[in-house]
Amino acid sequence: MKRTSRIFTEEISENFYLMRIDDKETLFFESLWYIPEGITYNAYLMLTDGGNILFDAWKHAYSEQFIETLKNIVDARDIDYIVIHHTEPDHSGSLPKLLEENGFKAEIIGNPLSKTMLENFYNIKLKFKPVKDGDSMIIGGKKLVFIHTPWLHWPETMMTYIPEDKILLSGDAFGGFSTPNAIHDSDEQLVSEYIPFARKYFATIIGHYRPYVLKAIDKVAKLGIGIELIAPLHGILWRRDPNKIIEYYVKWAKAEPEKGKVIVIYSSMYGSCEEAVKVAVDELSRLGYNPIIFKFTDREQDPLSDVLGELIDAEAIILASATYEAGIFPTISHLLNIVSHKLRSNKHVLILSSYGWGGVAGRKMSETLSNAGFNIVDTIEFRGRLSKEDRERIVESVRKLIEQLSS
Repeated sequence: MKRTSRIFTEEISENFYLMRIDDKETLFFESLWYIPEGITYNAYLMLTDGGNILFDAWKHAYSEQFIETLKNIVDARDIDYIVIHHTEPDHSGSLPKLLEENGFKAEIIGNPLSKTMLENFYNIKLKFKPVKDGDSMIIGGKKLVFIHTPWLHWPETMMTYIPEDKILLSGDAFGGFSTPNAIHDSDEQLVSEYIPFARKYFATIIGHYRPYVLKAIDKVAKLGIGIELIAPLHGILWRRDPNKIIEYYVKWAKAEPEKGKVIVIYSSMYGSCEEAVKVAVDELSRLGYNPIIFKFTDREQDPLSDVLGELIDAEAIILASATYEAGIFPTISHLLNIVSHKLRSNKHVLILSSYGWGGVAGRKMSETLSNAGFNIVDTIEFRGRLSKEDRERIVESVRKLIEQLSS
C-alpha cells in the first residue's frame, strides 16, 4: 500500500530554508540496501537580494511535490541559481521538472564533471557555471565557498560553505538513513536512535571510499572555518553539536572498533554450522561477551545492509559457512565480496566451516578476507556433525580470539 510522504519545510536560518521529504516507498536503496526505516531527501533554499539560490532537489518520483513545496516559499520562476552538490538522481531527479517551471532561466553551479552527467541523465541543455575547488561567489551579500570532495561518493561531489551563517552544505557526507521525527540534532534520544542508521548509511554508501572521507574532513579542517550548522542531503541537520557527526565519520572511516563488539555471521542449510556457532556463542557468553548474530538459514535471512552497518565498528568477527558446490555458500560468498569491497580492515576473524565430502569453504573464506586485510585468528573445518574434538577446538579458538583482542 502506498504511504503518504511526510514533508518538512522550515526556515532554519534567516532566509535559509530546508525542504525535506520522507521516502518510505523505497525499500532497497540503490536497488541494493534494505531500508525499511526509509530515507529523507533534503534540499535547501536561500533567498537574497541578489538572487534566490536552490541547493539540490529531490528524487524524480517526488518532482510534483517538490515544485509544490518550493512554491510555498518562492515561485519556481524566481530561482536564479541552482547549486548541485551531487548529480545522483535521488538529488537531481526533480531538476528537469523544476527547470521547465523555471523556463530554464536558472544558472546551474557545480563541479565541472556535473554538466555532462546531468545533461546525459536527463537529455537537457543547461546554463552551467563550473566551479573549481576553492572557488567562491558572492550573491546578494552571501558568500558561497565551494569545496570539492571527490568520491564522497561520486567523483563530482562537493560541499558549499556560507561564512556569514557558518553553514556547511555537505552533500551526501554526514547523512544517514531513516526518517526522524525532527529535522536536527536537538534531542539526544533522537540522535542516539539515529546514529545506527547513519552508520549503516556510511558503511553501505560511502564505505568503499573511506580514505577519501578522511581527506575531505582534513581539507575542511585546514580551511579553519567555523561550522555552526551541517546540512546534509539525507537525514538530520547538525546544529547543537555539528562536530559529533564529524567525529563519528572519522571513527567509521578508520573502522575503529568498539571495545567488546563481536559480530557472528553464519549460514546453515541443515544445522551443522548453526551447531558450531552455538558452541562459539556459548563460550563468548561465558567469557562475558554478548555478540550480535546474523543468520542466513531456511528460516531467517538478515539484511546485508544491517550486517555491514554493524561490521564497520566491530572488534571481531566469527564467520561460519558450509562448503557448497566446491566453494563458499553463495549468500556468504556474496557477503564476503561486499565486505572486501566496502570494509577492508584488520579486524580479527574466526572462521568455522562444515563439509560433507571435501572441505573448501574454510580455506576460500580465509583467503578472501586475508586479501582484504583481515586478521584470520583461526580456521576450523569439520566434517558433518560436530565431534567432541571439534567442539573443543572451537572453544579453544574462541579463547584465542578473545586473548588477541585483549593483548
